[in-house]
Amino acid sequence: MFPTHHSSKVNLTNHDRAEPVEIWKTRNFIRDHSDEKLSLPRIARTVNISPNYLSEKFKEVTGENLVHYIARTRFEKACELLQNINFRISEIAFGVGFQSLSQFNRVFKKICGKTPTEYRRMFLKRGDSRP
Repeated sequence: MFPTHHSSKVNLTNHDRAEPVEIWKTRNFIRDHSDEKLSLPRIARTVNISPNYLSEKFKEVTGENLVHYIARTRFEKACELLQNINFRISEIAFGVGFQSLSQFNRVFKKICGKTPTEYRRMFLKRGDSRP
């Protein structure tokens, strides 16, 4: 059965499950600046906490390390852009913040299981490309 003592009321609130403000700020900063060169020290300065604490807390709260989160954020933006055949893949790679085309291709394939070119072809075959 459900306990009726005072602590059960605390557990019913979202307060203890709410995302800490520094993690919320970090995720927003990454989203807004993912096309720039990002580093742990730069992000930590922005949210005003130590790099080590940010790294540990981010992983604890999100279940994902900061490097993977940044890569996934860039990947998601690239997926949207790849649907437009007017952008070259290299333009997309650098435009979303990857430092090299090989890094972009490697990360994309690791996350998606397809190369950016293969991903784009899926949309061309279906006729979903947007001018």
